[in-house]
Amino acid sequence: MPEPDLVIGLRERAQQLFAQACAAADPARALANALAEAPLPRPDPGGIYRIVAVGKAAIPMAEYLLGRLGRAAFKAVVVTNAENGRPLRGARVYVAGHPVPDDRGARAAAAVEALLTPAVAADRVIALISGGGSALLPAPVAGLTLADKAEVNQILLAGGFDITEMNLVRQQLSRLKGGGLLRIASPAPVTAHILSDVIGDDLRVIASGPTVAPIGDRKAARDLLHARGAWQSLPEAARLVLAQEDVALAPLPPARNILIGSNRKSLDAVVAAEGPQAVVVNDCLTGDVADAAAKVIEAARRESHGRPACLVFGGETTVTLRGDGRGGRNQELALRIAMAMPDLGRSWVFLSGGTDGRDGPTDAAGGLVDAATPGRIRAAGGDPGLLLARNDSHAALGLAGDLLKTGPTGTNVADVQILLFA
Repeated sequence: MPEPDLVIGLRERAQQLFAQACAAADPARALANALAEAPLPRPDPGGIYRIVAVGKAAIPMAEYLLGRLGRAAFKAVVVTNAENGRPLRGARVYVAGHPVPDDRGARAAAAVEALLTPAVAADRVIALISGGGSALLPAPVAGLTLADKAEVNQILLAGGFDITEMNLVRQQLSRLKGGGLLRIASPAPVTAHILSDVIGDDLRVIASGPTVAPIGDRKAARDLLHARGAWQSLPEAARLVLAQEDVALAPLPPARNILIGSNRKSLDAVVAAEGPQAVVVNDCLTGDVADAAAKVIEAARRESHGRPACLVFGGETTVTLRGDGRGGRNQELALRIAMAMPDLGRSWVFLSGGTDGRDGPTDAAGGLVDAATPGRIRAAGGDPGLLLARNDSHAALGLAGDLLKTGPTGTNVADVQILLFA
């Protein structure tokens, strides 16, 4: 049986380490480090800075940058989600829907286009990009409505598509994604500072790659949707757009894309904080959440009697919805671990959290569980197995008192998992 005092201490330490992971992805600090190595390019005479910040970390990134401009002339549009939105002196701030696009995001996208369309060669466009930008900046192509795009998003989210697959499809349906920002901003040179929420840091995928080439073309998107059985579920307007033949476009204007933060840097910060007893086991914990849970449990079996007392994982899993419950990938992963972890002969806790402070359409960042979690759920009148089958991990962990709630963190570098042993 786990010893309560040991478990309490482990739970507190897990939360402290998660805070370290989020702090390592602090957007202002990451941007400051990047600008120390590569200073901002200056506009030519008569030109101005045109600044676009989009994503969950848009406010702190823009705030730091604007503080560095001194007396330089600029115009700035900032787009973020409701949890992170606040006024910012010198910028027009738009709060938009996430993870499903809404009218507010469409207005924000129009403002971005209005800022960039008049750009001239003497200007310098600075793009500050972080996770969440795909949903926050919807700009449907001709023939598609915002409602169509929102429906496509819902289908992809519910269908267990990973972030690369989702953004392959979304790029074909948007004017700004897949390098669209570069085309609108031309002929002004573009520099993008990018905070990655994507495992592997593929710049084409982060916020659907507004300043890089697309992941693929319409045919690739069609093939994926047919292979996954989702084609017929799409709204007719989206199918009509995707069914069109690909048209050869002029090469994308060049851009300078600078990666300033990532999930791996946050994992390394956890290891540095915990010391020699910590190890990164897997920095690509992706795919179906059930498969991810099996990988964590196998690592726990393998390492529970060895030297490492802190196993660290990072990634972004997917959940296929089969029920009508509420939750997110981190909450479901934590619940699965709590239900399936074997007797390890020592006390343990497992934390899985989104570094943005939000997991799915809930008020939690994830879950923090231990061996007694299933018993607490039952004692509170719930059936953990039934709740899991309904994808109702939020209710299950709520009954156990095991929801991880941090509030908005102002950053977003995907998910971090921490398994601690006493």
